[in-house]
Amino acid sequence: MSRDRDSRRLPVIVTFVVGLMLTVMPLPETVEAFRPDWLALVVIFWAMQLPRTWSVGTAWFIGIILDVSYGTLLGQHALALCVVAFATVRSHLLMRVFPLSQLSATIFALLALYQFILFWVNGVAGVSAPAVTYWAPVITGTLIWPFLYMFLSGVRYRSRSGA
Repeated sequence: MSRDRDSRRLPVIVTFVVGLMLTVMPLPETVEAFRPDWLALVVIFWAMQLPRTWSVGTAWFIGIILDVSYGTLLGQHALALCVVAFATVRSHLLMRVFPLSQLSATIFALLALYQFILFWVNGVAGVSAPAVTYWAPVITGTLIWPFLYMFLSGVRYRSRSGA
């Protein structure tokens, strides 16, 4: 029983680790602002699919790891990811039946909420950044979402079926 549960958790943990690697991977300065919020997208997916197992607590833990990785104000990304995970868990039953276009619009709103919280915390802390660093990840994350959704749905299906 324990091995079966661990084998189902491993793909989720691997997607979080890959999301963290894609988030902190160095990119050229011209493309850096357009990096999608990979961890936010992965947290949204797993909070929508498995809200009892991977939700607000997981988002907090991953956010703290992200804060330490970036060297930002401790708890900044954790707070933003928790709010997004909470909003996702509250509406996960609706989000599961949305068509992909409507789900992409919802993801746009969730990513905008994530970036707004980061903007707000940075404003309180006195950190300024250009507007493109807040809006570009929202747009690229929304454009990447359908492909990521299909990929992660396949990962979830394979982990459930044991293939």
